[in-house]
Amino acid sequence: MRKTLILAIILIATVTISLAQPRAIGGRFGYGVSPSYQHSIGEKNMLQVDIDFLGFYWGIQPTVTYNWIFPINSWNKPGSWNWYAGGGVAGSVYWRSAKNQGTLGAAGMIGVEYNFKFPLQLAVEYRPVVGPWISSRKIDDIIRYYSGFNYAGLLGGGFAVRYKF
Repeated sequence: MRKTLILAIILIATVTISLAQPRAIGGRFGYGVSPSYQHSIGEKNMLQVDIDFLGFYWGIQPTVTYNWIFPINSWNKPGSWNWYAGGGVAGSVYWRSAKNQGTLGAAGMIGVEYNFKFPLQLAVEYRPVVGPWISSRKIDDIIRYYSGFNYAGLLGGGFAVRYKF
């Protein structure tokens, strides 16, 4: 009984703390289209999660980055400007006619955001993803495997619109 009570108190405290932090949810448009979520960790850090639906292939790429926020105080009229930078991880899987490909790599992030006085945020971001890829291709009923380095991930620019709550 006590363990259940202690676990319930810890769970309620964790949920309360996470809900008290500022958050933003919206969309990111660039190399693909993605839902985007930002969760503040203190005043100067944030965690950003994007799930890209890749524009040039049938594929998906989840990305998680930890970012440091730097206010631009000289531009803070009437809303607030920030720039942020950080790093994280990304993985992707995409399909083409007879070819499947997957990547896993390191993601960088640099961006500038504008927070209006009402709960809207606009951001311009560059998020390159680099790392190895592996591909399988079916040729004449034989599956062949290839590998290489992902240079296409350097096309990671985008524009984001988020609702802050």
